[in-house]
Amino acid sequence: MSADAGLPIDGLILAGGRSRRMGGGRKALTELAGRPLLQHVIDTLAPQVCELALSVDEGSAALADFGLPQLPDPHPGHRGPLGGVLSGLRYFAPRRGWLLVVPCDAPFLPPDLANRLSTCAQHAAAAAAVIVETGEWQPTFSIWRHDLLSRLVQAVEQGGEAGLKRLLRALGAAECAWTPADDDAPSPFFNVNDPAALALAGRWVDLRVAIDQQA
Repeated sequence: MSADAGLPIDGLILAGGRSRRMGGGRKALTELAGRPLLQHVIDTLAPQVCELALSVDEGSAALADFGLPQLPDPHPGHRGPLGGVLSGLRYFAPRRGWLLVVPCDAPFLPPDLANRLSTCAQHAAAAAAVIVETGEWQPTFSIWRHDLLSRLVQAVEQGGEAGLKRLLRALGAAECAWTPADDDAPSPFFNVNDPAALALAGRWVDLRVAIDQQA
């Protein structure tokens, strides 16, 4: 299947986790520098895509204020992030484009992520692409073409698969290599998984603010 540069790109934010390592509750609502983690992701991702939606285990009034469609997993609690991608592909299927997938706990996303991933897929004539940072696959930062919907249905509904990496490898996803531009800066794919990571992210945000104020 050849890639098409003219396809629209929509975005899906994985926001269904309960984050036991953060003490429970919805990780998406955890505050960083006075704003929810989810808002940091939305602010960076929205300019890169046509439309945005949230992947959730179940619909939540707590997420309604963000004004984005909430797409429940087809089998809440049982299909992991792959079920979320399936719901996203189904929702955006009429647009026949690309689906960019990111997690809700990555506050330092690059502003050109959508372009970089779609370009990698197009150059490789692949139906999906995944970020590879310093040799490590980052499957929650990936892009999927609309015509993979039937493969996702087969994997999730019939095969009971839950993770992303195995299917991305089976699909021959293009590897989008990412080299850190600055050793002192946070990785664009840094995840806020626990209180220690949240504190570290807060220090990075403070440092950025201080640098901007001096510029």
